[in-house]
Amino acid sequence: MKTKLALTVLAVMISGSAAAKTWVLTSAEQGVEQGNWKISSQQLKFQGKPFSIEQKVLHGGKQEGSKIITLTSKDGLTITLSPTRGMNLLHIEGFGSRIGWDSPVKEVVNPANINLESRNGLGWLEGFNEMMVRCGYEWTGHPVTADGRLYTLHGKAGNTPVSQVEVEVADAAPHEIRIRGLIKESTFKKADLQTLTELRYVPGSNSFSLHDVLTNHADYPHDYQIIYHSNVGTPILEEGARFIAPMSDISPFNDYAKTGLKNWQTYLGPTKGFDEMVFNIKPLSDDQHKTVAAVVNKQADKGVSIQFDTQQLPVLTLWKNTDTLKQGYVTGMEPGTSYAYPVTVEREQKRVKQLEPGASTAFDLTYTLLHNADQVAAVEKRISTIQGDTKLTETETPIASE
Repeated sequence: MKTKLALTVLAVMISGSAAAKTWVLTSAEQGVEQGNWKISSQQLKFQGKPFSIEQKVLHGGKQEGSKIITLTSKDGLTITLSPTRGMNLLHIEGFGSRIGWDSPVKEVVNPANINLESRNGLGWLEGFNEMMVRCGYEWTGHPVTADGRLYTLHGKAGNTPVSQVEVEVADAAPHEIRIRGLIKESTFKKADLQTLTELRYVPGSNSFSLHDVLTNHADYPHDYQIIYHSNVGTPILEEGARFIAPMSDISPFNDYAKTGLKNWQTYLGPTKGFDEMVFNIKPLSDDQHKTVAAVVNKQADKGVSIQFDTQQLPVLTLWKNTDTLKQGYVTGMEPGTSYAYPVTVEREQKRVKQLEPGASTAFDLTYTLLHNADQVAAVEKRISTIQGDTKLTETETPIASE
């Protein structure tokens, strides 16, 4: 009962909305599971931009039992996420474009069918096909064996079925929609980190936001890390597409990436034999600690931008994987508390953060699907303003080695 009350209070705190209708789709505590479910603006007799929200239980193959929630705005975005996979965002579509990519992994793989420790800690890749996956929170980064244990690739949050799912729709126009999920990383003697995720969307808009609150429920301090692994493929990613962001420093993740440092801002078309290149970025921000990064197509009339707070997420990783279309032609913009080095390296370099018992910390991001030249130009102008007179330093030597 106390857990339910705490979740309700926290949801109200992060929601901040007035009168609204709320549906509980999943509650491990109450034994609630709605399964297939749907609501629409027509059913609610709401005027304005039409929308629907639907949960489906998937069947067959490795996705047996996985759930997806699809928020459809007729004049805006269609957002698909998975409560079975840590509220990861699968893909976003709208305005003749999309945010997402085509992975060789086609199913929404149920974590029950993934062994994170396989392939020397790379089992995470067997389910990786999302537009955005939360890499954390107990740890993140490349796998490493330390402290008598294997830290698998990018932690466990993205492969954790959530314990609570709620859908909330504001009664008043423009009827903002909020979808919440509770991720529990609780292990006897090890950790009790819980993250209440919330996606916020106004029907008809070309942007949505995430507001996540991480809380340490243990009686002891605990480390945490998070990388918001946000991925873009075609049609935005193409030969001549560009990555843009205000930054003070960029460096290669490893020696292989050194060969691409001079061309870090532009992309190749699908290229057979291209291994992934990763770059570490120190982003600049405005007076409110806000910054923005974007990938835009060659014609500068399509793109996707991510706004985030550098006090919450102080570093940015650029992942370029312009392999063939079948192999996974994709790039990633990854705001985080850490770079993608193993947790041992991030500890040595003082980027691993810690939460005291009972303490919470929040992460706020806004994603925008840019669908015309004016929107792209506005983002470029904002980036230029934040950059100001600060000269970018291109550091040729990686800041660490695995």
